[in-house]
Amino acid sequence: MRKPIIAGNWKMNKTPEEAKELFSELIPLLKDAKCDVVICPPFTALCPAKKLIGGTNIHLGVQNIHWAKSGAFTGEISADMLKFFGVEYAIVGHSERRQYFGETDKTVNMRARAALDNGITPIICVGESLEQREGGETNAFISSQVRAALNGMSEAEVASIIIAYEPIWAIGTGKTATAEMAEETVAMIRQTVAERFGAEAAAAVRIQYGGSMNPKNAASLMAMPDIDGGLIGGASLKAEDFARVVRCDEQ
Repeated sequence: MRKPIIAGNWKMNKTPEEAKELFSELIPLLKDAKCDVVICPPFTALCPAKKLIGGTNIHLGVQNIHWAKSGAFTGEISADMLKFFGVEYAIVGHSERRQYFGETDKTVNMRARAALDNGITPIICVGESLEQREGGETNAFISSQVRAALNGMSEAEVASIIIAYEPIWAIGTGKTATAEMAEETVAMIRQTVAERFGAEAAAAVRIQYGGSMNPKNAASLMAMPDIDGGLIGGASLKAEDFARVVRCDEQ
């Protein structure tokens, strides 16, 4: 059985002081949660996060990671810098990174490789636009993204990573894929992994849904056999809402 994993992506929100307040609210609400819990705050909140969540069941993640150890890469951050704060997870290839900052399938693969090489678990995001879905291109497009992102990885590495299916048309729009729609695409992602890396790796890899999962739809999405968790945006900025998503199967 794959253990569910819920990750909160705070995006460009929360000052260090605001992050302290939110972490303080989250810690008691998430205590003894049955799933793995990851919070990915902005880089400026890593220091207070490290201090506050030590000894708790909350794991620390980040929203980006560079492939180089160091160098002239203005605005980027390396694995060594992140490991200092005890970072365990790194979001790679989020649609906003692809859309606004020129992320490509190649750089997604390079960032994921750097994470793995440094003991950090990549959360690799894939997803289609509304035009691609309506044009019947979803499966071909996402399969291509998955194959490119996992290029050069071993079966064991693939089994250890996280893939997040994020339909671009459902992020921050209020639109959400039905549980059945999400399951169909996530199952296709798992089949893509199986074709390249074998049945064992496909059965082990955890695949999240990331298209506006919230307290109202989390239970139905999490009930699907191939959906192993969520990458949560807006709902992760409110302690009660995020806790309800994390504990949706306990209600």
